[in-house]
Amino acid sequence: MNLATAERLLAINREFYNRFGGQFSATRQRLQPGVKKILDSIQEDVSVLDLGCGNGHFLRELIRRGHTAPLLGVDFSLPLLRDAVSQPEEFSARFMEIDITKLSVTSNQSLITDYWSLITAFAVLHHIPSIEIRLDILKTVRKLLKPNGKFILSNWQFLNSEKLKSRIQAWESVGINEKDLDEGDYLLDWRSGGNGLRYAHQFSAEELSGLAEQAEMRVTDSFLSDGDGGNLGLYQIWSPVA
Repeated sequence: MNLATAERLLAINREFYNRFGGQFSATRQRLQPGVKKILDSIQEDVSVLDLGCGNGHFLRELIRRGHTAPLLGVDFSLPLLRDAVSQPEEFSARFMEIDITKLSVTSNQSLITDYWSLITAFAVLHHIPSIEIRLDILKTVRKLLKPNGKFILSNWQFLNSEKLKSRIQAWESVGINEKDLDEGDYLLDWRSGGNGLRYAHQFSAEELSGLAEQAEMRVTDSFLSDGDGGNLGLYQIWSPVA
């Protein structure tokens, strides 16, 4: 995928989450079953960096369970971050506005200098176009992890749902030639509080394993969860390769 197409796809998603962030947050007031399963495995003294933290519900749940180690959530959507920081309870997590497509251990923007025991990216990577940009992010994740750390991610499996497949839109509606896209790239509509469009990529387990290897990590666990059929989210746990 060329850079111009990748930037166009990123712009579509930035526009969506900045315009519909409030409506999207309202639909994300409960954690997905797969995330709840992950929560049960997280010890309270493990530092957590949540990439694409959205409205912060995941980190809030960790705090509710008595988490004691540092927690940091980052996202580019200001409407979602406003929901994350506007919680009435005493809140020990930090939130920062960061575009993870520009995530870097050396960037002044990131301000992320700690090494983390756990990094999470729930429903995030499928919104990142092009192998190159994904690998840049994943290689930075690898650098930010402690040697014995873990990276946990989930990716939308929308093609497993006939309802979601009905929301796939033609690329010509946004002036993009399908020939410029990668296999597995789709445009889906949004119908809550107005009409919007989002870019998403359908990952296979094999595709994710290849990305993990290129980022000097390996898949140590994988499972499907979420949705009526329990198969709308593909969850994986990655560990750094020494």
